[in-house]
Order: sequence, then C-alpha cells, then structure tokens
Amino acid sequence: MPDLLLRNVRIVPLTPMANVPAGVVDVLVADGVVSSVGEGLSRPDGVEVYDAGGRWLVPGLWDAHTHLSQWTLRASRLDLHGTRSPAEALARVAAAARALDGQSEPGEAIVGMGHSAGTWDRWGTVSELDSVTGSTPAILVNHDFHHAWLNTAALDAVELPRREDMVQETEWYQAYPRVAELFESNGSTPAAYRRMLTRTAALGVVGMTDFEVGVRLDDWRSRWASGCDLLRIRVATYADQVDEAIAEGLRTGDPLVAGEDRLTMGPLKIISDGSLGTRTAWCCDPYADDPDSCGAPNQSPDELRGLLGKAHAAGLEVATHAIGDRAVSEALVAYAATGARGSIEHAQLVRREDLPLMARLGITASVQPAHILDDREMTEDVWPGREDRCFATRWMLDEGVRVTLGSDAPVAPLDPWLAIAAAVGRSRDGKQPWHPEQALTVQEALSASVDGQPTVGPGSRGDLAVLDIDPLRASVEDLSAIAHGGVVLTTVGGRVVHRGI
Repeated sequence: MPDLLLRNVRIVPLTPMANVPAGVVDVLVADGVVSSVGEGLSRPDGVEVYDAGGRWLVPGLWDAHTHLSQWTLRASRLDLHGTRSPAEALARVAAAARALDGQSEPGEAIVGMGHSAGTWDRWGTVSELDSVTGSTPAILVNHDFHHAWLNTAALDAVELPRREDMVQETEWYQAYPRVAELFESNGSTPAAYRRMLTRTAALGVVGMTDFEVGVRLDDWRSRWASGCDLLRIRVATYADQVDEAIAEGLRTGDPLVAGEDRLTMGPLKIISDGSLGTRTAWCCDPYADDPDSCGAPNQSPDELRGLLGKAHAAGLEVATHAIGDRAVSEALVAYAATGARGSIEHAQLVRREDLPLMARLGITASVQPAHILDDREMTEDVWPGREDRCFATRWMLDEGVRVTLGSDAPVAPLDPWLAIAAAVGRSRDGKQPWHPEQALTVQEALSASVDGQPTVGPGSRGDLAVLDIDPLRASVEDLSAIAHGGVVLTTVGGRVVHRGI
C-alpha cells in the first residue's frame, strides 16, 4: 500500500471524550494505517505529501446499505421521481416511447425508476402501460425496489405470467436478474461502475456494502480485475446463492481476491418483510388505509431461524431486512435463538421494549435516515400514532444499540452527507423537524458513518477524508452541501482516490 504524509490537518473528534490535538498536526499513513500523529513529522523518503492547509480530517465514510448495480444504472433510466399519479407516470413513459419510435434497437426497453406508487390514490394497470408503449418492453421500478410495473411485452420477455397488477416482493426479486440481463447489461459495464465509484470517492466515501439482488461473487471479482478497485466493497449474498459462498469456505470479512483486503465477503441478506409503500412491512397493528392488513412476513419463523442458523454455522453474519415493528421483533427472536450476528436493515418502525434485546445481542441497527425525508407524509397517513417510533435513532443509542447509517441507494442518493444531515435535522424544504426527539447530534451521526473507526489516530485505518469545513460546527444545510465540493481529499489505505481542486 502507498504511504502518505498529510500536513496541517485538524483532527475531528468522533466522541465528546476523544483526545485530539488542539491545533494543526501532521498525520503519517504507512502500510495502510495511521502510524504517527504530531507536529512537524519528518517525511520518509519517497512518501507523497499533501498539505491540507488547516482543513479538517475525519475517517473515510461508509455507506452501510447500497444496491450498486441499481445505483450505477440510475443515470440511464427514465426518471419518474415526483410523479403523483399513474397518469403522470404514463405521460413520461409515453414521451420516452415517442422518442424511441422507429429508432429502437432489438432488445431495447424503457426502464424507469423513482416513482412512489404507495403515495398514489391507486396503482396503475398493465393495460394502461401497454396503451402507451405498444410492443416496446417497459419496466417501471418503484423507488423502494419492492415492486415493479411491467407491460405485457416485458412480462412475456422475462417469462412472468400475464396480469393487470404489479410484480411484487419475492416474485420481483427473482425476476429482476433476468430484466437486467435482457435490457440493462450495457449500463452496468466495468467502465460505468468505475465512473460511479469515482463520483462516490469525491463524497469522502471509502467503502460500501453491496446488497444488490442477483449479483454473484464472481461478478465483483471480474469488475475488480477490470479496474473497479477504487474503494472497499463488502459483497452480500442471498439465500439462493449462499451455498456458493459456503462451498468456497468464505466467512464474512474474508477476501474475495487473494491478498486483497478491500474486496471482501459480506453478510447473508434476508428480506424478512416488505415495505411501507407497498403496505407489506410486517407490523403489530393494522394499516390505517387497510385495516384488515398488518403486512406479512416473507418467511415462517422456522424458515427464518433456519437461514440464520445456516449462515451462523458457516461463519457468515446476517443482514435481516425488517421494516415493520413485528418483523423487527421476530428477527431479534431468531437472532437470539440461533446465536447469529449481524444487523437489522432499516429498522424503520420499532418498539422501544425490543431495543434492549437488540443491544444485548450485539445486533446493529442499519438505518437510512434520508428515508425520513421521503416517507414522512406517507407514514403519518398509514401508521398514524406510530410516527414517534419511526427512525428511532435516539432511542437506539440511548439503549446501547450500535447504529450505522446508509442510503439504500438508489432509493435515496448515495450521499453520506445527506444521510448525516437527515439524521440530525429530520427535515427538508423548511418544514419543522419530524420528531426531533429522535435526532442525533452531528458527532453521533458522523460516528455512525465511518464503519466503527475511531477518531483518527495511530492504529486507525488509512481511510481518510479531508473536509473544507468543520462538520461539528456546521449547520444542517452546510452538512448537506459538503457533497458538492466540500471533500478535498479521500484516501483508502493511504492511496489517494479523490483529490479536489
């Protein structure tokens, strides 16, 4: 690994009790870790020097929950964000279809994403989508990725039964790899990934956990060999592919490429319930707009325990998607019964009485705070009286639960500064903060965004970000703005992966 000497940095403390130098210091990274911190450090022969000019130094940021194929493809998809009805979505699709008329290539399709059908007064039908697309396949992926609106041509192409309604949950997850293979292979080339990783490094991000559906371990090995070796990537697997990882003898944290600690085996991902937008998140109480439904689990208790036990026996951690409070409770019961370790992904609605068990078991709450900004009004409509325990990050920290932050990109932008600002401010567009009693401090949110790294010091990883402003003194607006040029240097193991102007 390359060595690096940072001169004239101000170290940002990640905890109130962190002992940091009062002024500017130098930081030497050797063999991938910080080896020395002090004033006027000597420059070893051949070591690159970067003068930060008094700027602020933090550990490099992580996004603990991403879908990197979806995020990479986002730029090539029809943007349906902000559509308020099936009619508005259909109008955008019709315009895209007219633009393709007579110019489309065989196998070309309209793939859109960003709409939130859970906020519409009704869902669209296949017949309506057919009427504006004809024989051109069309796939409209809901912003939360829990369902998609396909026309007849697309249903036929991916060999799904014809219908009038959406393709949801497990059926959609199983169909998506075929959609990607048929219609989007050109948008997820190594070059496209490299561009995405370069943009991500400019945000101060040094690593991500990839929860993409349908991605195999060899897919990432191939990308790595093709130049996508910029950041740290943990690659999750799903139940239908976990036997491949087990057969290789891979445990969570093991390198996927010999001698390479930046591309590693991640957890087994289990989707134990659905989402708020589709009213499939499994809750203790009924939905206000569907009083006969509390959502539903995707596995029986025995099936869930079986998956956790299998992973734990093989040395794999488990990341369990659980959005509803009943799903969170049942997942914790399964963790306790099996001894499995890992995380609850999302933990959007929780009961406070479940949090002490989460803390005792050492289960991480992996939360995506930017969803507060998108789900606020829908939550008030369908979970009235439960809003005070949505994204309950303050309760989690107070009860001793480890919290990590992420984006769920492309559901929200892959932007850790947006996540931090949302965790702190819990609002946008000038609205009053939403349940501010659950807010984090900037220091807490930053600490939850650096993969458990301590305040920069000897022995910490050489994964670093140099900032133009002091994040601990920044307003919520200024925190969000860091993503737009506020990161002047990013390093991974001492290797410079982003250098600003």
